[in-house]
Amino acid sequence: MKKIPIKSFKPKIIDIPLELRSTVSAYIDSHWARLERTHTEDTGTLVGLPYPYIVPAENTNSSFHFEEQYYWDSYFIALGFTDAKYQSMVEGMLENLLYLYRRFSLIPNASRMYMTSRSQPPILTSYIIHIYETYKKDIKWLEDHMDIARSEYETVWMSSKHPTWHNVYEGLSRYYDVNVLHDLAEAESGWDMTPRFERKCLDFLPVDLNALLYKYETDFSWYYKKTGNLKEAKVWLGKAEQRKNSMNKIMWAKIRGFYFDYNYQRKALGDVWSLAAYYPMWAGMVDEAQAKRLVDNLDKFERSGGLTTTSRPFIDTGLLFGSLKTQWAYPNGWAPLHYIVIEALKRYGYHEKAEQITRKWVKTNLDWFEKHGVFLEKYNVVNTKKPPLEGVYPSQTGFGWTNGVLLHLLNSLNN
Repeated sequence: MKKIPIKSFKPKIIDIPLELRSTVSAYIDSHWARLERTHTEDTGTLVGLPYPYIVPAENTNSSFHFEEQYYWDSYFIALGFTDAKYQSMVEGMLENLLYLYRRFSLIPNASRMYMTSRSQPPILTSYIIHIYETYKKDIKWLEDHMDIARSEYETVWMSSKHPTWHNVYEGLSRYYDVNVLHDLAEAESGWDMTPRFERKCLDFLPVDLNALLYKYETDFSWYYKKTGNLKEAKVWLGKAEQRKNSMNKIMWAKIRGFYFDYNYQRKALGDVWSLAAYYPMWAGMVDEAQAKRLVDNLDKFERSGGLTTTSRPFIDTGLLFGSLKTQWAYPNGWAPLHYIVIEALKRYGYHEKAEQITRKWVKTNLDWFEKHGVFLEKYNVVNTKKPPLEGVYPSQTGFGWTNGVLLHLLNSLNN
């Protein structure tokens, strides 16, 4: 199986005043210090970590605030640490994740005792490779870290038994929680909450999760090839090919040209169009014909402020079963999903479309900053002047992954 190389992205100049760029970069650079935490000992429910880390947001006057490090947030935050002075922070946050794995036999949702019942979307190999390539680490460093990632893959995401029962059908995995509750499994997805899983997350094989595991498998193949173990590299390519075939068999809707989550209990595709479908493209899993169909379907999500998380409004089923609101849905747009889609487009050569979405998302971020002086956790990309739809906790400002992805995109526009 030939892995499609990530192609360079050379967009046209986007009209962002130099003064505004400088103001934004300086603001975010100074804001990191406000988001930095050091907790080396367990305190209450907060797990002690060996290195300093960045929390998602700081709302000292809010009834809800963050003090813990989150798994998948950490990677998107790290994308914004471009200066060498932040190398120790970027590496330290990765080491914290590995520490958590050694201690709890999984990387928890976040460094809270009550969050050790589940993990979050597996992004560990991408984080490791990002550091390896950015900071020119040696092969011994790569070996040590990829060995732990392989252990996480095998003992957590490919486990077929409690307490980490993720692998359930056709070699594919679901989100899970040790309490075996649908809503807590949905919290592991990072999309808490979303209409994708119909409040029955344990019954679904998610597109994004299995694409992330495909990325693990191809990353392991790359790693073993790099270390000269061609036999093992071939084994991992075989695993990736098997996953791709299974996903295409049950998740790819040929007529609609799109990936959908699969309810393996009902043996049926879900009916929610979501940006999770672009994870396979980001991971290099799709062929050119599938990529074209996916790109053609982007108009279902693209609005004036960027990409909506799902294609259309949904009845909030939380109103029927409780008070859980679906913030991972229309009209909200999220930084990590924009990053995934933009990188997917670049990977398959759709540079003009990648630039168009980049322009919209960056403008949404900067327009809100110019008016309100802060960045948000998420944005209303349908009506950018209105606040986003709130979720199970109040909307947050100064948000880590929003800052990280924005800096990453601004830097890409300078190249």
